[in-house]
Formats: sequence, C-alpha cells, structure tokens
Amino acid sequence: MKRTISMTVLNRPGVLNRITNLFSKRNFNIESISVGLTEQEGVSRITCVIHVESDRETEQITKQLNKQIDVLKVIDITDQAIVARELALIKVLSTPQTRNEIYSLIEPFRANVVDVGKDSIVIQITGEFEKIEAFIDLIRPYGIKELARTGTTAFPRATQRSEKEQKAISII
Repeated sequence: MKRTISMTVLNRPGVLNRITNLFSKRNFNIESISVGLTEQEGVSRITCVIHVESDRETEQITKQLNKQIDVLKVIDITDQAIVARELALIKVLSTPQTRNEIYSLIEPFRANVVDVGKDSIVIQITGEFEKIEAFIDLIRPYGIKELARTGTTAFPRATQRSEKEQKAISII
C-alpha cells in the first residue's frame, strides 16, 4: 500500500541523505520525494510517497524518522484530507498539422504551453498524480520527447479536524 509521509526538517547539509538511507536500510522503496523550503526560515518540508506492506511498517518508519536529530515533525497524512500536487514538464513532438489537436487536449486539463519550438512544444501540467498520468497517456501517441516530473508535495487541508476533535464529536 502507498503511504504519504510529510516531515519538517532542519535545512542542513546531509539531512536528506540520512533520511533516504533510513528508508534504504529498511528496504522501503521511495516512489516519490519532494523537498522544499517552508514558511519558517531554516526549515524544509519533505514529502515522501512510499510503498509498505502493513500499518506496522508505517509506524516503524515514522518512529525511526522521529529519532533523527534534524527531523522536527513526522506525519503520515495518507488517511487525512490533503492538498497534494505534482508538476510535470512534457516536451511533445508537434507539427503544424498536430498542434491544434494538442492544444485541444491541453485545455480540459488546465495545462499550459510554456515553450514552442519548430518541431515540439513544452507543456506544464500540475495536479494530483492520477490527473498527470491520464494526461500523459492521452498525449503519448503524439510522441513524448522528454518528460520531467516532480515528486508529490502535500499537507493536510485547513478544514481537517484532529483525531481528538473527531473523537469528541463522535461522543457528543
């Protein structure tokens, strides 16, 4: 099963290496990883999508991550209401004859053309993993020259209630 783990870490050299080594030592495959600065100076957010066999493994990896010196907070956000996005840049073969067809495919996905060349165009698309996969499958017959994707970036929605709040509501 896929799990999405979000963590805040101190922005120091070697932190990412230590975290990825922790996953590697325990034989967990990282399917997606995204790292970036947060609103707090000197703190970064790392979002990992990993494949695990059980909830026990998720609990184990979360505990191990929390033991890391530079890790401030670790949350498994898989079962929460989250905002999750990924970015893809796709260079597609494009002749004058196919260009209008490609533009008509781009519009429903709210993607943007960010570069136009003589024989290709570069498309930028953002959204959830499934949306990007669907777009790539749709555009593939035209010929993908290059493809670059970021990892998933995510955090809980603002309307998300904490477990304590949910339990309190269910008691009432």
